[in-house]
Amino acid sequence: MKKSLLPLAIGGFGIGMTEFVMMGVLPDIANTLQISIPVAGHLIASYALGVVLGAPLLVGIAGNYPPKKILLGLMAMFTVFNILSSFAPNYEIMMVTRLLSGLPHGAFFGVGAVVASRLAGKGKEAQAISMMFAGLTVANIIGVPLGTYIGHTMSWRITFVIIAGVGLITMVCIQKLLPVMPVVGESNLRKDMKLFTKVEPWLILGITAIGTGGLFAWFSYIAPLLTEVAHFGSDQITWILVLAGLGMAVGNLIAGRMADFISPIKATALFLLLMVVCLVGVYFAAPFKIPLLIMTFITGAVAFSLGAPIQILMIRAANGSEMLASSVSQAGFNIGNALGAYLGGLPIIAGLGYASPEWVGALLAFIGFMLAVVMYFRQKKVVNLNKEVVNEDVLSYELVHEN
Repeated sequence: MKKSLLPLAIGGFGIGMTEFVMMGVLPDIANTLQISIPVAGHLIASYALGVVLGAPLLVGIAGNYPPKKILLGLMAMFTVFNILSSFAPNYEIMMVTRLLSGLPHGAFFGVGAVVASRLAGKGKEAQAISMMFAGLTVANIIGVPLGTYIGHTMSWRITFVIIAGVGLITMVCIQKLLPVMPVVGESNLRKDMKLFTKVEPWLILGITAIGTGGLFAWFSYIAPLLTEVAHFGSDQITWILVLAGLGMAVGNLIAGRMADFISPIKATALFLLLMVVCLVGVYFAAPFKIPLLIMTFITGAVAFSLGAPIQILMIRAANGSEMLASSVSQAGFNIGNALGAYLGGLPIIAGLGYASPEWVGALLAFIGFMLAVVMYFRQKKVVNLNKEVVNEDVLSYELVHEN
């Protein structure tokens, strides 16, 4: 990894920890705040809403500043709001602080993806972006299990203090290691919003929001799935989350190379289809400990393979509005977070058990796959039309010179 990419990876670690540790400590927060687990799941949705609101808003406000300054400001917000989460005395205030904590998430990854692609060698953009997301996957190997363990044995409030500490470390690394990069062009929110007059960004947003909802329908309720269905002890959840995190890290690294090797849209469609298969597999494996552990690793690998190819798809569709587009795709991931957490909780509330969200997730992933297929054929049609135009121009040129 290039040294200049390290601050982005550390920031990704902190963001991954604050987002995904909620799944591990959900029962502890529910107990402390005296609410049910499905109601505590609304805290996940609140964070996701913050990402959706913050991504375009903060990039639009800060777009004319150098990327380094933007990233420093976003990490300062991240640090302050996670400290506030650690002191939340009740459910209502926790809802607000989680929403505020989510505001810098999408903007950081959006700006960071553009910075990573500029720092990368030609043809290695997806690999560079995957290095930023590697921090998020390492969070699921180390940060989330550690935070979950601390939440179970001491207090989930301490977990959020640690997360804020990661934010401070990220700010120092950004200042020391990230090069000063000039602003490319003048940012104009009205001009940038023209991005959404095209079909492709909406298709990518739909693929992201609906397709990754499958991941979050599974992962939002992984703790009660493990304890109530597979009958693992609560003290074993930490190590199982490490296993899921290892799968995510492996999948992220493979996807970064695959998205540079084959087209990003083919990679996206493939991983969404595999996610459908994996989530159905999790449902049937849920009562059996060893098969469920195997499926936890595989599902983590498949689910986290989507990050880099989707980010590249959105940046290429941006046409001069890369930071806004990249941030919006992160908003899409967190619409998926909210959608998966909410819809995945409905069958639990209906009494269908803690394995039932896997069917919701499989359906969401399949819809995302179908949207990816639509986009693939749209792209193929555009490529064929361009070839026809080129061939006609060549033929006209040859006829003129023959005459």
